[in-house]
Amino acid sequence: MLGSVVVLLVLLGGVASYFRYLEPRPVDTTAARVYREDPAVVDYCTRAQLDNTGLAADDIPKAYTPSCETDQWPAPILAGCTEPLPPEAEDLRGLWRAEEGLLGHIERIEQCGNRVIVAGRRFIHDFRTTGTLADGANDIDPRNCARVRAAVRWNDEKTLEFRPWGLVTLVTRRLEDTDSLIWEYPGQPTLRLQRICRLPVPGSD
Repeated sequence: MLGSVVVLLVLLGGVASYFRYLEPRPVDTTAARVYREDPAVVDYCTRAQLDNTGLAADDIPKAYTPSCETDQWPAPILAGCTEPLPPEAEDLRGLWRAEEGLLGHIERIEQCGNRVIVAGRRFIHDFRTTGTLADGANDIDPRNCARVRAAVRWNDEKTLEFRPWGLVTLVTRRLEDTDSLIWEYPGQPTLRLQRICRLPVPGSD
């Protein structure tokens, strides 16, 4: 009996390791302009009107983190997209810098239709908020090159919930007020991020 349990645990560990480190990544469909254009010239406090006068979310190729060695901010991926957000969504669009928790962390959130992108200097997580793993985040964590897979959905309080492998909600993002974003992550202090309008110039902080 004990031997069977050990074998089962070893098999489960092997399967988990495969999906976390060895599973092939999707074909990278990131538009070339994303790493060619300058994201530092953008005023992130100016948000597009989502009035269906421009591109739809489906018109823009899905973007991915190029590699674990990436060290460059991507330009806005959903630029020109004006598809309205679904009724259950909160508008989290903007550039955010942590003032409590992981001090100095900066991330950008883009939204168009039910598509959301969370991007930083070393990563792009591009997903749909359908609550399914197939439409969720499918990328890598540049800190350790491990795969990131999560189903994502809005809950009834308009909080964005991330469920790794579609199992249980672990990570959430929500607005505290117009200019404050709360990010909760297991094992980490709660992050309170403030809206900023421009990417900081290196060495200015």
